[in-house]
Amino acid sequence: MADSPVSPVPVAPPGLSRRAQRFIETAGIRVRPHDIRRHRDAWIGRGIPAAEIERATAFQDCWGGLALSPAPFYEGGPRVLNADCPEAMPAGGWSFPAGDCRVSMAYSFMIGPDGTFGIDAHRWTPLHAGIDGWVESLALAAHARRWATTVTRVTRKAVDALDLGEFEPVPEVRGVIDSWWRGKDSLIAVYRGEAVGLDAPQCLEAHIYGGLDEWALHGG
Repeated sequence: MADSPVSPVPVAPPGLSRRAQRFIETAGIRVRPHDIRRHRDAWIGRGIPAAEIERATAFQDCWGGLALSPAPFYEGGPRVLNADCPEAMPAGGWSFPAGDCRVSMAYSFMIGPDGTFGIDAHRWTPLHAGIDGWVESLALAAHARRWATTVTRVTRKAVDALDLGEFEPVPEVRGVIDSWWRGKDSLIAVYRGEAVGLDAPQCLEAHIYGGLDEWALHGG
């Protein structure tokens, strides 16, 4: 049986920008989150550290059941944010799922040992320093698409050829592999995760949102 809505207007977790708060409240819904507490004893019995179960539970309490508009890359991102059973990583430490994919994909969305949000493909590839950074990037993409007069998609070597010397990073997205950049009248989103995680340089992509005024660049 499918999850049923429990709140038509979800409350945004604390610490987000006003833009991200509004994005959650206007473009998101909250469905009934998975109850992972009932699995605690079974997971402990399988040797999963209690601290890792608590970490997943804390994520679920804050973000579980939140469904947001699709991302402009990564096949839309997680369908609904939901934690699940922690997994030991080959390089050490533990990660846990951040939510199911919208379509069948070659990687999964995970929360890493240090709290980063990323994709687990051929290798673990952190995209943002936290799930809040991912949500901020979704909010910024929706905002930029709405107010830009031009949107340009560039791929492959053209991404590395972008001159970002006069741009500054957008801090709230907490970029790691992926990043957002702000210029005098434009925003640029650079998506490197699939290129790195899948050893697929053809997946390198950037979106340039042009014609933005001061409010659109810094407000929203």
